[in-house]
Amino acid sequence: MADSSDRPRVVLVTGGSRGIGAATARLAGQRGYAVCINYVEHRDEAQAIAGDIEGAGGRAIAVRADVSVEEEVVAMFKEVDARLGHLTALVNNAAILDRQARLGAMGSKRLTRVLAVNVLGSFLCAREAIRRMSTVTGGFGGSIVNVSSVASRLGSPNEYVDYAASKGAIDTFTIGLAREVASEGIRVNAVRPGFVYTDIHALGGEPDRVDRVASTIPMGRGGQPAEVATAILWLLSDEASFTTGAILDVAGGK
Repeated sequence: MADSSDRPRVVLVTGGSRGIGAATARLAGQRGYAVCINYVEHRDEAQAIAGDIEGAGGRAIAVRADVSVEEEVVAMFKEVDARLGHLTALVNNAAILDRQARLGAMGSKRLTRVLAVNVLGSFLCAREAIRRMSTVTGGFGGSIVNVSSVASRLGSPNEYVDYAASKGAIDTFTIGLAREVASEGIRVNAVRPGFVYTDIHALGGEPDRVDRVASTIPMGRGGQPAEVATAILWLLSDEASFTTGAILDVAGGK
């Protein structure tokens, strides 16, 4: 089923310059969304994605904002309003992790930063999206997809318990927010990727981590960003019109 609204579809993808976010932004552009690609450091990559979408006849912008900073989030959404129009979809994808470590070696600076980006950032972006989408405030409804991780189920012991805990918060946030805004025309769901080939593993100090754990995945391989992006776009679409509060594992059976 195609999206039924005649209104232009506008999506903001946080952390959209690389990995799952980049794949999602590109696929959204291919499917007719006007796309805002949010980034913090990778300006050239974000602008290249926007250029590719526009080169194919679509509309896209790249906007820098640290999602953990309220003022920058508010400014980013205002830029989307001005340059792309009324927001209809949000993908809360931006997330970070630090080097693999046990909790005993983690300092408060690391913990605060991981939780600020991964949790607070998703809350702030969802808040701004709801203010625009909610039928209570004059909006036309919309869809939010939060990007969680199977780490929320597995716990990531000896590696990233802080990251795993932040994703556990995203799971709970998804369920609660979905119920909070369901009557306002807004659906809220999450995807929970497993071990996917992205650069985030290099940030943790083990670029080949997916290959190391591939044998523990029932399907026997790691995932590709495009496979997660396809699930995200389905949840955003009217094909998922009766789906809210769902958490979809895209993890090869892990």
